[in-house]
Amino acid sequence: MNQFYTATDHFVLLPGLLLAFFGCAILIVDFLILPEARHKKWLLIFVTIGLAFTGASLYRQHEYLTTQGFEELTAFNGALTVDGFSLFFNWVFLATSFIVALISYKFLDIEGEHHGEYYGLILLAQSGMFFLASGTDLVTIFIGLELMAVTFYVLVGFLRSDKRSNEAAMKYLLLGAFSSGFLAYGFSLMYGLAGSTRLRDIAAAFSSRDPWDPIAFLAIATTAVGLLFKISAAPFHMWAPDTYEGAPTTVTAFLSVGSKAASFAFLLRIFLGPLASNRVVWEPILIGVALLSMTVGNLAAISQTNVKRLLAYSSISHAGYILLGLIAGNEAGLKGVAVYLMVYTFMNLGAFLVIIALRRKNILGEDVEDMAGLMHTNPGYAVLMLVFMLSLAGIPPTAGFIGKYFIFLSLIQTGHYILAVAATLYVAIAIYYYLRIVRSMFIADAADDPVPLASSFGMRLALGITAALTLGIGIYPEPFLRIAQTSLIR
Repeated sequence: MNQFYTATDHFVLLPGLLLAFFGCAILIVDFLILPEARHKKWLLIFVTIGLAFTGASLYRQHEYLTTQGFEELTAFNGALTVDGFSLFFNWVFLATSFIVALISYKFLDIEGEHHGEYYGLILLAQSGMFFLASGTDLVTIFIGLELMAVTFYVLVGFLRSDKRSNEAAMKYLLLGAFSSGFLAYGFSLMYGLAGSTRLRDIAAAFSSRDPWDPIAFLAIATTAVGLLFKISAAPFHMWAPDTYEGAPTTVTAFLSVGSKAASFAFLLRIFLGPLASNRVVWEPILIGVALLSMTVGNLAAISQTNVKRLLAYSSISHAGYILLGLIAGNEAGLKGVAVYLMVYTFMNLGAFLVIIALRRKNILGEDVEDMAGLMHTNPGYAVLMLVFMLSLAGIPPTAGFIGKYFIFLSLIQTGHYILAVAATLYVAIAIYYYLRIVRSMFIADAADDPVPLASSFGMRLALGITAALTLGIGIYPEPFLRIAQTSLIR
């Protein structure tokens, strides 16, 4: 038995196993032990316990690598790898899941859909993210991707009586399956060229062939299509606005940061691993996609009146900025990608938290007009939203500025001056539509009879965490830069 499942295999796999175990166990707990509504708070406690065990296992992996002096630890004959890259992203996923679980309790109560399945799906989605960040085999990665995707298909349509939620889930499912088909085809070509599903074997096979080999090019192109859909980069972004708007706002928040970070981890593993020797082929493709994403995302966001759709187009533009760090390809660029994904997690989650607070009975709270006069009725929420908007725009001293700084620095260092200028111009456009929300909160008149906003201990704690990190990373970035440095793929 030890020949097929060793202690090392178990040690590497443990975080993913714990997430899957608690994700399944919560379904049984909810059905047998906590069926009554007054006991639903124990679901949040159960999820927190599961995430605590997962965090402890990640910490043990970090300590083992540090004390033993290893750069990585592989399992299952190279199918899974624990290294600085996987640990960095798994900590980001853990923080995201915890914050989303905190804010979901009050939201689900308002929607009347408080079920244990919701929390189980959050943990199963994170389990899929674990395999995306730690997988070094095409089969492992694809299983992780589909586990994450299927859970999000269900979560997006979780509000069964809401037609918008049902429609968003259907669109996301159909387009997601379409992109997975492209990805599977690209993977099959890689396997055909290398005779192996291990990323290292595929890298050796690609490095020994001409970069413009037709089969290799087709593998790169089809894989890129599938990956660019997952990060909602233009022109493969068409699912994002409708899905973001129709999904439950807590799910939109989780999808916008958790799924994006996991998909970028996947993308970095592929493009900096097996396809690294073919940079001459995929770099021009990514340059075009990055420019198109920033163009479509920023220009489309200008005319949006629904804040969730506005943030969806904003997410598309941010995907373009993150791709610029990969295009630069130097140490500053890869550090910029890691920092950007880390700060984007907290500032974007924070923005969605304020939208969730605006959701009350019979009031969606998703339009820019719903924020009118927020400074006069709820100044705390208005100030927090201001911080998150400034950070998304990249204004110092917020965390968003640090992410954009390293991206722009890497472009200048590598001689991509035109891309740096274009990205800077798009920042100016982004400032305009982010400040539209700020103007509505601080200048527009409030409603004659304002309704108290939704609030809970979990909501206040989540807002405190996201706001503190959004400002803290911007004011004192050094510790976070050291963390990001450990994520670089060597």
